[in-house]
Amino acid sequence: MRPDGITNTEMSHDVTVKPDGGRAGARSCAAAAERSARRSRGRRMKTMPASWKLLLLPTLLLMTSCGRTDTKTLDPTQTPPASVPPLADLKREVVLKSENVTENIELRQLVRLFLECSLTADQNKLPNMTAFWSRDGQEIPDSRLTVALEKEQYGIQRLFNITSEEKVGTYSCVFENKVRADFVLATPRFREKRDKPVVSYVHDFVVLPCKMEGSENESLTWLWFKGNETHKERISAQPDRFEIRSQNLTSRLKLINLTFADAGFYYCAAVYAVGSTMNPIKLKVITFWEPLKPFIAILIAVVLLVVVIFLCEKQQSKKKVTEGNEENVDQNNIK
Repeated sequence: MRPDGITNTEMSHDVTVKPDGGRAGARSCAAAAERSARRSRGRRMKTMPASWKLLLLPTLLLMTSCGRTDTKTLDPTQTPPASVPPLADLKREVVLKSENVTENIELRQLVRLFLECSLTADQNKLPNMTAFWSRDGQEIPDSRLTVALEKEQYGIQRLFNITSEEKVGTYSCVFENKVRADFVLATPRFREKRDKPVVSYVHDFVVLPCKMEGSENESLTWLWFKGNETHKERISAQPDRFEIRSQNLTSRLKLINLTFADAGFYYCAAVYAVGSTMNPIKLKVITFWEPLKPFIAILIAVVLLVVVIFLCEKQQSKKKVTEGNEENVDQNNIK
């Protein structure tokens, strides 16, 4: 028993706080403080400065612990959101009359694309005309509006954020009279396409080149695949089979120790931020005898011709000898 009438057991009970955290911890702390205050008021004892200090100590501890339970800390495992690269601004505008217009737009990076269409009014000069925007033939929601005639034209514009490959496609402005402008968004295309296959020999090597037009300082990521239009397998560099050398706008794939299984279509892919462009290259693997086959065929034909001529000449000589002998016999019989 303490001089102020409070036992050590009661003291320890009042200051015990369970780390529940949050609102539940705060409610338990408040309830414990209230119970301590009621017990203190119920006791009849003499008021002394030392006893007040002992009564205030548990209350202060409870208030401090309650404040701590509401404190939130950051999870060290959480990572900040990735920063979005800035978008370049790109603007395209067309003026329509009575015919549709198609404009191709090459994209090499992520852009904020501002498209604007102006339709020249016909002889009717309607005060208003309905127009809307579409993507890949599908009308874009909330894009239909009524355009007023201003300066002999109906104008419509819209901003598109091209932030991924999925947003690349054909965007169109369509007016009420069915006149439209199509903006075809795509990555750059290969200008040079090989019509004939690359030919090489079994157990030899071959180099497949790939080049994209553009700025000399432009840096591209290159990938190589083998397969067909529906299924492609990526090719990785292997010292004894494949060597890939890429620099800026060019890339080369070297195949070593060729076999007949290496024949087929190969695809080089130039990768941009908004997508990739593929260029097919056909490889044909033959034996060293393959180029000689025409010459061998010609040689066989010549030999056969010579043999036939020789046999014909021999046959003709035999016939002449036989006819000569018959004439001699006839002459002897006459004599």
